[in-house]
Amino acid sequence: MAAYRIRVLRQGEVRTRLLRADSEAAALAQLSADDGLVLEARREAGAEFALKGAALGLLLQELSALLEAGLALIEALEALRDKAGRGDKALQGVLERLLQALYQGQPLSRAMEEQPEAFPALLAATVAASEGSGQLPEALKRYQHYELRIVAIRKRVSGALVYPALVLAVGFGILLFMLFFVIPRFAVVFESLRELPASAAAMLWWARLVQAHGGLLGAGLAAGLAALCLLLRAPRTQRALLSLLWTLPRLRDVARLFVLARFYRTTGLLIAGGTPALQAFELSGRLLPAAYGQRLGRALEELRAGRPVADTLARHALTTAVAERLLRVGEQSGDLGGMCERIAQFHDGALDQAIEVFSKVFEPILMLAVGGLVGLIVVLLYMPIFELAGGMG
Repeated sequence: MAAYRIRVLRQGEVRTRLLRADSEAAALAQLSADDGLVLEARREAGAEFALKGAALGLLLQELSALLEAGLALIEALEALRDKAGRGDKALQGVLERLLQALYQGQPLSRAMEEQPEAFPALLAATVAASEGSGQLPEALKRYQHYELRIVAIRKRVSGALVYPALVLAVGFGILLFMLFFVIPRFAVVFESLRELPASAAAMLWWARLVQAHGGLLGAGLAAGLAALCLLLRAPRTQRALLSLLWTLPRLRDVARLFVLARFYRTTGLLIAGGTPALQAFELSGRLLPAAYGQRLGRALEELRAGRPVADTLARHALTTAVAERLLRVGEQSGDLGGMCERIAQFHDGALDQAIEVFSKVFEPILMLAVGGLVGLIVVLLYMPIFELAGGMG
């Protein structure tokens, strides 16, 4: 996918948006009538605008340090741009675009919104909430801390899947070794026999097939694995797998904890930065899966009508029992943002326990399954010999 920089006229003001799409027509199709009149659309060369991962975290850390040291925002960004020099074209390009927007009088949050590939919408919203209060360094630190917590949770979840994936890979490798190496050589024993039991005949047939068309079988297997990898990377497949995940009781509970922990942590970050609660819930809802997003949409309609937060979110299955009580306390005390962060921390602990239980239960079962499969193949290898011995007896 390429990136397209689109300039639009909206409410008498020229704005710039950066969109990713396969073509210019697809990029323009992403715009709605409310986005304004399109003035210009051009493709960005290369990936100079991209800024992700550790680079973004380092940029925020350095920017907050310079602002705390007393530098003005433009001076701090100019210093970071000069520091990047020509060694980091991505960072230099991002900072140059930020500065151009600031020179034109735009706020930092608007400048970030014009570079969605570099700055997440949540970061722009956090910055926008802090611009009026003059607490930009604190807002940048809060967002950086938020990202670190989210990354830590992802690592815990992915780390719990590493060992099962390794066991499956080793088991699959052993299976291929036996099918393409052991069985063809083992089947030679039965070639001189006239009458063979069904198991020996099947083994001999497979051995001859591998000897005659081993290259084609290997190429077909490689093509199948490549197609499977591409299929798993497709967004539609991932959505289907995610829908399947929600139907499995235990995995559904773990996934729900992860989703709710991220939702409440994001909401707490925005409210702590000065974003109104309703807007914070709405922005956080963009990170939710489709099913949860629909529930939140209905809940927001009730919240705008003046319904209590705790009761409304609980009615739409967006809380746990503990979260509902903490939200009620937050409403009464006026510290809704702090309670959202506490809810996220509580869900983090529950998620850790769920991952630990999953590892202790699933890993031995997986080992038994792989061992049983390999053992079954070994038994099938020797079964023809047992059948022949029984026939001779």
